[in-house]
Amino acid sequence: MINIGIIGCGRIAQVRHIPEYDQNPDACIYGVYDINEKRAEEIAEKYHAVSYKSYEDLLNDDAIDAVSICTANHSHCEISIKALKSGKHVLCEKPMAVTYEECQAMVNAAKETGKYLMVGQQERLFPIHVKAKEVLQSGAIGDVLSFRTNFRHSGPENWTVDRQKVWFFDKKSAAFGAMADLGIHKADLIHYLLDDVIESAVAVTETLDKKNPDGTPIDVDDNAICIYRTRKGVIGTMEVSWTCYGQEDKSTVIYGTKGILKINSNPQYPIILEKQTGEQVYYDMTNYNPGQNGSGIIDAWMTCLTTNTPPLISGESSFESMKAVFAALESAEKGCVVNTDSLSKPSSEQN
Repeated sequence: MINIGIIGCGRIAQVRHIPEYDQNPDACIYGVYDINEKRAEEIAEKYHAVSYKSYEDLLNDDAIDAVSICTANHSHCEISIKALKSGKHVLCEKPMAVTYEECQAMVNAAKETGKYLMVGQQERLFPIHVKAKEVLQSGAIGDVLSFRTNFRHSGPENWTVDRQKVWFFDKKSAAFGAMADLGIHKADLIHYLLDDVIESAVAVTETLDKKNPDGTPIDVDDNAICIYRTRKGVIGTMEVSWTCYGQEDKSTVIYGTKGILKINSNPQYPIILEKQTGEQVYYDMTNYNPGQNGSGIIDAWMTCLTTNTPPLISGESSFESMKAVFAALESAEKGCVVNTDSLSKPSSEQN
């Protein structure tokens, strides 16, 4: 049995980490911490766990083997590194950190301590995406030329437990908006599906509609449009939005020399293959489960811990996806194409 500590007991912990740990036979929810002490105590009582007064107290408890970090973005790096150095394996929610340097520091800490670092980018674990990758690898659409991928929903205020104080809208806590919140999922998905890495980006980010309780615009982006180029020369677009006031859009379309693969563009058939000949193949994924409580992220994490094998979504892998996000954000700020290999260099060295 693996003893788990939960740091941060907000929405993502309540709908994903905690229930999925509870359903996993190898996991024991041993302890919890949240800045809202009452919330932590209620969850601890429900799951017969310990409620800690600080996350440091939780990390100092040698009975805990691994932790899930489900706090606001700005704290991911600090807590993750402290957890790794205290001898805990770490599953950190996405985005893994808020700067290039923080991501690198987390990867380094995992290497130095010999502990596992995994990031909660679950898109690659969804059965429809696993199947889509199989279709791509079969050569059904030939060589990949381009892609279009979207992630649009109505905003985190409709999802979080603290609707009156949405930390996603606070630049100090979140660091960035929809571009990173949703864009990290899509960048990681493209890396996974294509076995490729995004190497450059040009992007526009805007705050179009979201407002604070006082009516002022939020200070992070609520929409972003990017053009990406991969290492293999594939080009594609990514659109993310917190202002999709209708049906959520998580569609991805891959264009190849012999056909097109459409993912999540048809509610009845999540995967559609359109061949160059005009033939269409519809994949019935009736048994797949896209719901939040069945993300697969905790089962993958527990398999890593119980079999002592590297995590499927490692710190290094997530860092590569975060580079695409950082490049897009820098492009939006500077109004130019940004290469991911220039991100770690001071501006004086890039000129």
